[in-house]
Amino acid sequence: MTNLLKQWNRLSLVKRIILGLITGIILAVMVPNVATPIGIFGALFVGALKAVAPILVFFLVMSAISQHKSGHKTNMKSIVALYLLGTFLAGLVAVVASFMFPVSLKLGAGIDSITPPGGVVEVLKTLLLNVVDNPVKALFNANYIGILAWALLFGLALKNAPETTKTMISDFSDALSQIVRWVINFAPLGIMGLVADTIATNGTDALFDYLRLLLVLVGCMFFVALVVNPIITFIMIRQNPYPLVLKCLRDSGITAFFTRSSAANIPVNMNLCEELGLDKDNYSVSIPLGATVNMAGAAITISVLTLAAVNTLGIKVDIGTALILSLLSAISACGASGVAGGSLLLIPLACSLFGIPNDVAMQVVGVGFVVGVIQDSCETALNSSTDALFTAVSEFAQWRKEGKKIIIPKNKKAA
Repeated sequence: MTNLLKQWNRLSLVKRIILGLITGIILAVMVPNVATPIGIFGALFVGALKAVAPILVFFLVMSAISQHKSGHKTNMKSIVALYLLGTFLAGLVAVVASFMFPVSLKLGAGIDSITPPGGVVEVLKTLLLNVVDNPVKALFNANYIGILAWALLFGLALKNAPETTKTMISDFSDALSQIVRWVINFAPLGIMGLVADTIATNGTDALFDYLRLLLVLVGCMFFVALVVNPIITFIMIRQNPYPLVLKCLRDSGITAFFTRSSAANIPVNMNLCEELGLDKDNYSVSIPLGATVNMAGAAITISVLTLAAVNTLGIKVDIGTALILSLLSAISACGASGVAGGSLLLIPLACSLFGIPNDVAMQVVGVGFVVGVIQDSCETALNSSTDALFTAVSEFAQWRKEGKKIIIPKNKKAA
């Protein structure tokens, strides 16, 4: 048994999740009577995520704001502007795609007690009331809008705190991220339970729902990478954008697809920026920053899964509310946790915009982990390659104004 556990732990999380997914399908089809008891693993997995997610969001945001150095000059206004613009446009693309190709999910208990908002005015009213909610109550009830607001206020108030205080907050943030990693290590069992219970209850049609959801998610990411980002690049540098876009996807995106970590891909992006001849003073700051706040893929994931829940519950969404969701998904994505599947933990924040309770939102998070084997890899590839792309675009735009020639190297340097 010990040797079996060692061999299991040697497998990557992706392989373990695939095995859990396949096992869940086989059990649901071949032994349906066993599927329901196994569903307890899915309930435990979702319950653990539901427990840790509110306090994780609170400490992540508070730590990020409090650690910011006032007056720190990085000459990166245009890069940050591109990061924010790209993330917002990605969220907008996801909203439009969700309207064009609506996806519904098979969810369990708790969906009948939801009263949908009446329109954008009611959404804004609920949003404002949630912002001023009691902080303890916000954490207890998983009011993510209130959690985000109080985290921002605490972070700003602690900017001038002693370094020891900031270190303690950062340590809490790191500890919570570690707890999430431990929980996510149980994802294979959780997904096995979720899939087995879902198929046993709803039949194999649930698998087609997962496939449609995955197609919308990956389709949006490809559209942003191959259409939206090239348009932004062309506007900035006024020449064919695809040599630069494709180079960033090839040299950075492919590596990030397999590592599934923007942070782990920072050295790759640094080497790419050096190869492009960029200013080290800029990219040495912009690349680590981008790994934290440039989250186009996360914005897509949050928007698509939230609107899938909205479609499932029959909630009507008007244009104003859709625009608010695009903005909220972009802001939420910037605070996404660095752990695998970190963007999924911010879906409840977006779901709260439509009055969807935490219990139902966490079921959607569970669905996200089912498709996460492909979704998270594509999301990381888009996020990380865009870090290098926008860093290069910002500097190349300055070169163009100065009359310098922009040359994109065709091949990577030999190691």
